[in-house]
Amino acid sequence: MLEIAGNLFAKNGLILAFAIVGLTMYISYFLSDKLTKGRIHGSAIAIALGLLLAYVGGIVSGGEKGLADLSMFTGIGLMGGGMLRDFAIVATAFGANFSEIKKAGFNGVLSLFVGVVLSFVVGVIVALAFGYRDAVSLTTIGAGTATYIVGPVTGTALGASSEVITLSIAAGLVKSILTMIGTPFIAKYIGLNNPRTAMVYGGIMGTTSGVAGGLAATDPKLVPYGAVTATFYTGLGCLMAPSVLFLITKVIFA
Repeated sequence: MLEIAGNLFAKNGLILAFAIVGLTMYISYFLSDKLTKGRIHGSAIAIALGLLLAYVGGIVSGGEKGLADLSMFTGIGLMGGGMLRDFAIVATAFGANFSEIKKAGFNGVLSLFVGVVLSFVVGVIVALAFGYRDAVSLTTIGAGTATYIVGPVTGTALGASSEVITLSIAAGLVKSILTMIGTPFIAKYIGLNNPRTAMVYGGIMGTTSGVAGGLAATDPKLVPYGAVTATFYTGLGCLMAPSVLFLITKVIFA
């Protein structure tokens, strides 16, 4: 019976991958609602669970691709590969209306560039503190500090190791969780109580799930405004990190 089920799952790997991800998302949002009252967004919990499953899969299989090294879970490798990842990024970008960002004006646009560069610099400093000296690793981890999407996109483009790409995702995840938790506490001190400041805040922090979760706990009406600039932040990071920021890093640390 188990052999039949194993063969069935192996032959329909992508379908099984969608089922596993769907179940993980359901559990994550359930935990977010019941244990944190929505303060930690379900997507952040889902990412943490995904990293945990990847670690367990790597230990069990002795491989390098986590659960995808197990024959019945090979569909997860396809689902998490470059093709569907890029499709997800493009789909996210389609959720933003360019006319909306105009409402934030010059401050909103400036916050995007300041946010990406500032996060990148912090990530590079942390990577240096942990002993990384090559430009590819420094750029990948710095990009991961921007968001956990920018990190793997940059690492894949530059040919970074899987270890460094994983660290970049972890860095982005930590930032996302800290943003979710910290936003309600700092909101009143930074005037985060209107659409304009929400757009600037989304542009500086960048992480869409972190900003959305934090603003939802602060004032749900501000979520769409922060999410708009945060979405553009991810796109800008994917453009700048593997190109301009990598070249600057390479010149400095060559």
